[in-house]
Amino acid sequence: MFQKQPMMRRVLYALAPIAALAIWLYGPRVILTLAVSLGVGVLVEYLFEKKKGGKVSEAVLVTGTLFAFSMPPAAPLWIVAIGMAFAIFMAKEVYGGFGRNIFNPAIAGRLFVYISFAGVLGGSFFEPGNFGAAAGSLFGRPDAVSGATALATLRSGGDVPILGLLLGTRAGSIGESSIILIAGAAIYLIATKTAQWRLILSTVLGGAVVAAALFFAGVKQALPMQSLLAGSFLFVAVFMATDPVSAPKKPAAQWAYGLLIGAVIIVIRTFSLFPEGTSFALLLGNTFASLFDKIVTDAAKRKAALAAAATGTEALK
Repeated sequence: MFQKQPMMRRVLYALAPIAALAIWLYGPRVILTLAVSLGVGVLVEYLFEKKKGGKVSEAVLVTGTLFAFSMPPAAPLWIVAIGMAFAIFMAKEVYGGFGRNIFNPAIAGRLFVYISFAGVLGGSFFEPGNFGAAAGSLFGRPDAVSGATALATLRSGGDVPILGLLLGTRAGSIGESSIILIAGAAIYLIATKTAQWRLILSTVLGGAVVAAALFFAGVKQALPMQSLLAGSFLFVAVFMATDPVSAPKKPAAQWAYGLLIGAVIIVIRTFSLFPEGTSFALLLGNTFASLFDKIVTDAAKRKAALAAAATGTEALK
């Protein structure tokens, strides 16, 4: 039934520890969210591929997992289903399926539901704790136990312990989790040549440089540097900016792409009403990915042509 894709399987391996921690932090609700996301994603892609005589790609499992991880722990399951259906239908299959989409499906689905159901999702966060703290929350948690995310706390002038950011013991989306685990996943993906290190490093550098510049310039809304560890900044840098389909292929283009995404995330976080910014930044990067590749390719052709012309001139001498 599934088209075998070893690279996608390695991404799932990298996500497994993050999933285990999320279940410990938020309880069985995480399993149900994953099941709905994966089930809807596979079904939608199957219906499209069946008409074409193709197979469901293992990439849909990665998309489903990433989308589920981008949701608040108590996100209503009907919203999860709608978002995942949109991700596969509108951001993947309408372009022709795997390998033809220009936007990252998981982030497109996330942005769609966050804009459409902002109020509901904004109240679906709650403080993490031992597995028992979320037990019985299969169908959501009451508003009384909703918790402020780390980014919301920082924006309001509060303080978030660095240890909580590193270990993942702070309110946030399911997959924001432990920075330590995300860093470990990055090392694994780079070592196995699954993810391009330039995309990860350039995204982090773009965000760090702009964040530092705004902060030290005294911009009133600028968040402290620890905000790079909050929210989904690093999760997006490791798992979504590195998407081999929607990211540029040329090394120089990859640097420009990552720097753009990282910089835009910080600008949106600083000057807009949206507390995160990663979804908009990544889709903007996706939009320019092919253009960056074209610019680099054209520059290389011009350089080669000039070199050939210079060689011919020398030969005539």
